[in-house]
Amino acid sequence: MNKKAVGIALAVLFAGVAVSLAADGNMGIWKLNEAKSKIPAGATRNHTVTYTAAGDSIKVTVDGTGADGKPTHNEWTGKFDGKDYAVTGDPTSDSRSYKKVDASTTEITLKKAGKVTATGKIVLAADGKSRTVTVEGMDASGKKIISKAVYDKQ
Repeated sequence: MNKKAVGIALAVLFAGVAVSLAADGNMGIWKLNEAKSKIPAGATRNHTVTYTAAGDSIKVTVDGTGADGKPTHNEWTGKFDGKDYAVTGDPTSDSRSYKKVDASTTEITLKKAGKVTATGKIVLAADGKSRTVTVEGMDASGKKIISKAVYDKQ
C-alpha cells in the first residue's frame, strides 16, 4: 500500500472515531444543578464535568469542591469499555472504568489500589440537555453514602 493510500485510510479511520465520539450525548461541558441534586453534607461536589475527544479515547475533566471546602480537579482518559484506566488528582480513586449500557446509560466504577471505592450510573435525559449521576460509596468514616447529582449541558 502506498503512502497516499495509508494516509487516506488513517484519515477515514480518525474521522469515524470523531463522528462516533461526537454522537455520544455525554460529550461537552456539564454544570452541576444544585437545586435538583441530592448530595450529602461533607461529600465532594463536582461543579463542572467536561468530556472531550482524546484520539480514540475520551477525556473526562472534573472540577469541584472537596469535603474540606478546597477546590478539586481530576482527570481520566480512557474508553467506555468497562476496563480500568488511571485517574489523576482524585484522592479517593486511582482508576475508573466506564461502561456503556445503552445510548443513555453509562456505569462507572472507581477503585483505589484495586479495591472498589464507589459505583454509579450516569443517565442522560432523552432530550440530551441534562444527566443524572447516582453514586454509592463510603465516606471517610466508612459510612455508606448515596449521592445524586443532576447536571445541565452547557
